[in-house]
Amino acid sequence: MEKELRYISGIIKQQGRKILSNYTITTPQFIALQWLFEHGDMTIGDLSNKMYLAFSTTTDLVDRMENNNLVKRVRDEQDRRVVRIHLLVEGERVIEEVIDKRRHYLNNVLEDFSEVEIIEFSRLLTKLHKEMIKD
Repeated sequence: MEKELRYISGIIKQQGRKILSNYTITTPQFIALQWLFEHGDMTIGDLSNKMYLAFSTTTDLVDRMENNNLVKRVRDEQDRRVVRIHLLVEGERVIEEVIDKRRHYLNNVLEDFSEVEIIEFSRLLTKLHKEMIKD
């Protein structure tokens, strides 16, 4: 089972890179955009913790994304010392397009699966994910 999961993970990464090659963003930038898309505005510290990157590396990543109009830095209204990274419309568009292409790829892979198999597979993946993130 471990071997199959490892192979599947590798194929998913490979397909993801292939899809991203049509865009001007790197894999780490895409991952950062996903975090912002799914969880909303974050500080650079929060984002670097989520991505397991050094603060300085995340700062450089955000600088490049800001230069490409994917995100912008916004001062917190309650505490002006806090700066949050905000996803811009172009960043949302890129994320939605890439995720749509990933879904299309997955739908093609699952073409020979029955509806019952897909529902059960999804249920089991959700269960596995929940078990893996337990503390």
